[in-house]
Amino acid sequence: MLITLLTDFGIADYFVGAMKGAILSVSPRSQILDITHEIPPQDIRAGAFTLLGAYPYFPARTIHVAVVDPGVGSSRRPILVAAGGQFFVGPDNGLFGYVYERETEHRVYHLNREQFFHSSVSTTFHGRDVFAPVAGALAEGKSAAELGQEIKDYVRLAKLSPRRDAVGSMSGEIIHIDRFGNCITNLSTEDVTPEMIESGARLVVNGREIKTFRRFYAEEDEGNGASAELFAIWGSAGLLEIAARDSSAAHELSASRGQTVRVIQSSGHEE
Repeated sequence: MLITLLTDFGIADYFVGAMKGAILSVSPRSQILDITHEIPPQDIRAGAFTLLGAYPYFPARTIHVAVVDPGVGSSRRPILVAAGGQFFVGPDNGLFGYVYERETEHRVYHLNREQFFHSSVSTTFHGRDVFAPVAGALAEGKSAAELGQEIKDYVRLAKLSPRRDAVGSMSGEIIHIDRFGNCITNLSTEDVTPEMIESGARLVVNGREIKTFRRFYAEEDEGNGASAELFAIWGSAGLLEIAARDSSAAHELSASRGQTVRVIQSSGHEE
């Protein structure tokens, strides 16, 4: 069985290795693959976005163990999610919120069968003592219903869809900034259509207009060779990104996650 790990643990400490050992102690034949351990510490939304970008490319029945868990040891629940033909194990803190939104047919289970946990559960390391052994048990054939009780009141994140006001104006937001400084928005092709782009739609962030839409990062604009010019591009997660060739768009815009991205049509009105 394939089990992935996504955490904010980094790789300097023993944490990731201990989780792998805990999985293999229960399911020695499992294959473990790291998605990343470089999620910014306690950054639930960054973890949620990274998981959203990665999980669709794994085979059916993959088990994803995701641990970005500032509430470890508190009353927050450990959960198992069955969605999109795959499984997700981790804390009930919104980390799987974007999976819920994409995979509308999902089921969530509170992991309350302690016999599947490590014999001694640390209040500071549920990744090793709860989530890893549960993933191992799941890999060995235990069902979701055997591991926990189904719940409906799990924690969600704010929806990815942009805001629309009473007159139809649309505002998205920057939901992630990658290591290149590209600003990933929550705008999809359903929000900013090819017809809108063809008719001259533009984006506004912090008072700066982005008028150019590119097919790939190195595409040159006619009559403008400025490498740091801002442009929009459809990223690999299927969302609109704001980028700058050979520069950081986030730096150029003085932008941060949560920043508003207004969509304006060629007529000058906001869409």
